Amino acid sequence: MMQMIKDVLYDSLHHENTLDIYLPQNKTFSVFIYFHGGGLDSGDKNEAKTFAEYLAQNGIAVVSSNYRLYPNAVYPDFIDDAAKTVAWTYKNISKYGKCNKIFIGGSSAGGYLSMMLCFDEKYLSAYNINQSEICGFIHNAGQPTCHFRVLEEYNKDSKRIIVDEKAPLYYVGTAKKYPPMLFLIADNDIENRYEQTVLMMSTLKHFGYNMDKINMKLIHSVHCEYVEKTDENNESILGQIILDFILNNF
Repeated sequence: MMQMIKDVLYDSLHHENTLDIYLPQNKTFSVFIYFHGGGLDSGDKNEAKTFAEYLAQNGIAVVSSNYRLYPNAVYPDFIDDAAKTVAWTYKNISKYGKCNKIFIGGSSAGGYLSMMLCFDEKYLSAYNINQSEICGFIHNAGQPTCHFRVLEEYNKDSKRIIVDEKAPLYYVGTAKKYPPMLFLIADNDIENRYEQTVLMMSTLKHFGYNMDKINMKLIHSVHCEYVEKTDENNESILGQIILDFILNNF
């Protein structure tokens, strides 16, 4: 059996900043922190329900977080909210059991957030968390260049490929090493998303990072359709991928 705790407020200044916790029956567990997709202007933490229940049933706790969205947010509000979620988890998860490892991931816009936390160390360090303390990242179909919605905020064509301080790619090479990472991408993803993901992988390799710990998985699907889908055995597709990644980096 698993337990779900809904709508926990992690930021008293913003009522929309709530998270859901999926707890396994066991009292010692790893935690997977997840950020939903939706182009930074839509989406909800409930997106995690299918795979979060699967993970909880397999001994992994999940924290699925909402964050501020356009038009009520501006860059980098949503990234700071993601960092606040991680900080809240570090401070509070012991109330629910013994956490032995923390992993972070997100899909689409959430993948952009997980990459910004991974590659730009200032967001986590603002809450006294070192990026190296995270045991692994799963970046699912995130945009490694400047996010198209952020480009719109700055009155730029959303199709432009810009690598500046608002892009995860901009920071590759600034850290001596990174935790294990898995990049997920669909073979029929958003136009140019596959190519940008390959560029991220190539850039990491170019800087000499340990590519035995940084992998890309191509999924036969369309953009993030598999997040809420189950397979022929009625088991979460994404949940199985996350579980395998956590178990292999335990």
